Amino acid sequence: MDFEQFYNQLHSLTQEAKMDLVDAIKIFTAKKGRSLLRKGAVCQNIYFVKNGLCKTFFFKEDKEFIMRFFIEGSIFTVLDSFLTQSPSKFAINVLEPTTYICLSYTQLHLLCKKHHCMETFYRELVSGASINMMKRITELLEDNASERYFNFVKEYPELLQRISLGDLSNYLGITQVSLSRIRAVK
Repeated sequence: MDFEQFYNQLHSLTQEAKMDLVDAIKIFTAKKGRSLLRKGAVCQNIYFVKNGLCKTFFFKEDKEFIMRFFIEGSIFTVLDSFLTQSPSKFAINVLEPTTYICLSYTQLHLLCKKHHCMETFYRELVSGASINMMKRITELLEDNASERYFNFVKEYPELLQRISLGDLSNYLGITQVSLSRIRAVK
C-alpha cells in the first residue's frame, strides 16, 4: 500500500487537502542501523514506511524491549512524545534499508488548521494508534509467551524472515532460550 492509498483508506480528503498534504511531506531513505528518533528527543514526525522495516523500542536495565515493528504500508510515531511534544521514552531504529515519508508535527497542525478533513484524518490516525497500543499492552499482560509467539507468527508471517531471533525475543518479552523452546514445540 502506498501513502495515497493509505490516506484514502483512512479518511477521504478534499483535492486541495491532498495537494497540500503531498506538498507537506518529505521522503527520505535510511540505511540499516540508522536512528530516526533517540530516547530523550522530542518526536517531531509521523512516519510512513514506503519500503523497509523499522522498530520502536526502549531499554530498561540494559535489556531491550521492542514495542512494534513497522513494515511497508505502516504509519507510526511515538504517540505520547508527538502529541505532547515532550521527550520520548522510546527510540526508533531502521532494521533494513528503508524509504519513508515524514509529516512533521508543525506541518500536520498547519494542515489541520487549513482543512477540516485533515483534522478528521489526524483523529483517525490517533484513534488507530491508541487501539494498536491497547492491543499490544493487552497481549503482553494477558497472553503467555507461547500465545504471543504463535499470534505473532499468525499476524506477521512475513516478518519472521526479516527480523533477528534476538529482536523477536525482545518483542515477545522473553529470552532467546525460551523462544527456542517455544519454536521447537511447533
